[in-house]
Amino acid sequence: MDLWRLVEEAVEPLDLEVLEVREAPGEVLVRLERKDERPISVADLERASRAIEAVLDRVDPIPGSYRLLVESPGPKRPLFTRRHFERFQGLKAKVPGPEGFTGRILRVEGDEVVFQVGQEEKRLRIGTFRANLAEWPEEPR
Repeated sequence: MDLWRLVEEAVEPLDLEVLEVREAPGEVLVRLERKDERPISVADLERASRAIEAVLDRVDPIPGSYRLLVESPGPKRPLFTRRHFERFQGLKAKVPGPEGFTGRILRVEGDEVVFQVGQEEKRLRIGTFRANLAEWPEEPR
């Protein structure tokens, strides 16, 4: 079974959303946020860690030993859903890749995100790319 889906299964009852699951030799990194968009607490992360650990122990999808890291998204939080881009509208985001750029999130129109890059607008279809927040809001969003 897909590791991302296993983590989602574990944290869904806790009203947490999976932002990232990354597996490296000897390590699994999971980044989460609250579905109600309030700041995630240490207690939230502890509950999530226990729930994820229980599912991974039951299914045993990773050979050998590993360290499980469960974190908040932090200042370079991943953005990939419509709501993520709506929530952080007005802030800068970095889109990695060969044609990558850093631009201000202007708006979401239909299934596209519109960025201000220099003097031009650039449009990308939601679901075809991932971005990271490139500046932190003054107040939690």
